[in-house]
Amino acid sequence: MKFYNIRRLLLLVSGILFSLSVLHAQVKEPFEPIHNGSFSAERVMQSPDPLITYRWQNPSLADSLQIYTLQPVLIKAPDSFVVPPVNRISANGITVTGKGDIFLDFGVESAGWLEFDSDDLQDTVEMSISEYNEPAVVNEGAQNPVKTKAPVTYGQTYRLELNDQLYEGVRFGWIHIRKFTKPWHIKDIRLICQVHPTNYQGSFSCNDTLLTRIWYTGAYTVRLNLMKDYFGAILMERSDRQSWTGDAYPAQAAALVAFGNYDMVKANLFFTSSQQNNGIPSYSLYWVLSLIDYVYYSGDTAFFNQLAANADHRLTEAYGQYDSLSRMGYMGWDERLGAGFENPQTAEALNTYKMLCIKTWARFAGALRILGNKTTRHLADRYERYVAEKAGQVKPADLLHFNIHALSEAVDGNEIKMTDLSPAAASLFRDRNNRLSYSPFNQYFIIQAMARAGYYPEALQTIRDCWGGQIHYGGTSFFEVYRPSWNQILQTNDAPPNNQCGYTSLCHPWGAGVTQWLSTEILGIKPAEAGFRTFTILPHLAAGITRVKGEMPTPHGIIQASFDAVRGECHFSIPEGTVASVIGIPGAGRRLISLWLDGQLLYRRAGAGKNKAIREDDEFFYLTNIGPG
Repeated sequence: MKFYNIRRLLLLVSGILFSLSVLHAQVKEPFEPIHNGSFSAERVMQSPDPLITYRWQNPSLADSLQIYTLQPVLIKAPDSFVVPPVNRISANGITVTGKGDIFLDFGVESAGWLEFDSDDLQDTVEMSISEYNEPAVVNEGAQNPVKTKAPVTYGQTYRLELNDQLYEGVRFGWIHIRKFTKPWHIKDIRLICQVHPTNYQGSFSCNDTLLTRIWYTGAYTVRLNLMKDYFGAILMERSDRQSWTGDAYPAQAAALVAFGNYDMVKANLFFTSSQQNNGIPSYSLYWVLSLIDYVYYSGDTAFFNQLAANADHRLTEAYGQYDSLSRMGYMGWDERLGAGFENPQTAEALNTYKMLCIKTWARFAGALRILGNKTTRHLADRYERYVAEKAGQVKPADLLHFNIHALSEAVDGNEIKMTDLSPAAASLFRDRNNRLSYSPFNQYFIIQAMARAGYYPEALQTIRDCWGGQIHYGGTSFFEVYRPSWNQILQTNDAPPNNQCGYTSLCHPWGAGVTQWLSTEILGIKPAEAGFRTFTILPHLAAGITRVKGEMPTPHGIIQASFDAVRGECHFSIPEGTVASVIGIPGAGRRLISLWLDGQLLYRRAGAGKNKAIREDDEFFYLTNIGPG
């Protein structure tokens, strides 16, 4: 078997070779090539996205999908096959001299379909695709569970078509020569990839390049799954391609900080509002949390009030079944939560659901107080009563039976006394193994709770273990489920072992919540009022993080912030129409002597400062009510 590193084509973006050349006339593609934009943005080396530098002019929900072409970065062919010199593959082609398999690595997970051209093919061939380094076989129910099939011929173009939507999750491809009569030639091999026009408006970087890579990989995972007007759920077709109300929660959270694509998040919330819970009680609660996220980021209080009755119905139903939930349906793939859909009625799953109820009731009541109108604010009283009643029933002895998922929801809900939660939190959050979930979806909720309880170093280590481990495994998008132990027993990009969910998707946007977490907890930018009319910047530099920089999209413009604890410098930009109610200058374990803002002395420890109301604690030196500029 010969290995060929192909360095052909017009553009090199983020390490991936791809072409914007005119597509071959023999085959009609379903979408137009990417247009109405340019490669004008700064390249980000830590991003796996081939279009990281591409910016569309005024992209919107109304845009159709567009396509671009990726070429393989690596080809493995039988020794007798002839692969031409670098940069000559289209001109001279690959000479096929017998039966065998051609292996293709396109370098990055994509939403696309595989094609090749030949003007003298007369043998029998099949083609395969996969997210991992062997041809895929997925769960029953897909149009083609086995992702190997004879291509459809369009003149001299041979295209692998596996479902009505055409696209699949593809990192690797194969051309199988099953029957050979005489030499023939492959003139071109390409992956046609689809994308919804969506610009990066947020950004994140820090001195730990792995964390930067994690942020951009999460964003890319979400963008891969953006369909015409909704968030897809799973990239490879296996009969469950839809927007699941719960799966969309962390995916939409990541999209809000990475893209600021409020119109698409709004459309997806409305689209899923008619899906009560996909048969999963907890998913109704995640939908409500998504609605609250959306209004705080977008400022669209009218939409929040429009769907408040829908949220009320979901939360009233949750109260009615709080103590007598007859069918959990699903809480997560983690064994502590049951075996997926097969056995979710475990004590941990039921406790997790109850704590999620309390958290969601409390957040909805708080949102109603701030965002609601005269006809919806009265609901806040009822949900505050629900919180007081059910939280009051949780005794310290009950917490001894909580594992990481139930405890995390209790901590993040912030309605049970932290003095009661602290012993269990210290035990579980400091346990490097036990704080890991089998699912990056559930891991998002755990790191949210760890931040709430102040366990930032431990949360960052967990992020490196969970999401960093997926990147070390070879992932260019985040997985449906993952165990760090895979890296010890499997090779890069191997097919993972079977588990409760059968086929494991290596591109599942429910694992992208870490992108939102890094923006709001490490960069530290969070909305305090709807649409960022007021917001806070409280960066948490921990576990080796000494420098962080990034941008947060808002309806008023981009908030920019950077903090360098080594140099003692910070910069921030506040858009018109907004106020930074609190900005925390990280002390990083050192004593602040003086602070200057735009060349003016603001504070000196000796007492010469102009604002003696400025306060500090062990973590921050606080500025308050900083206006635009």
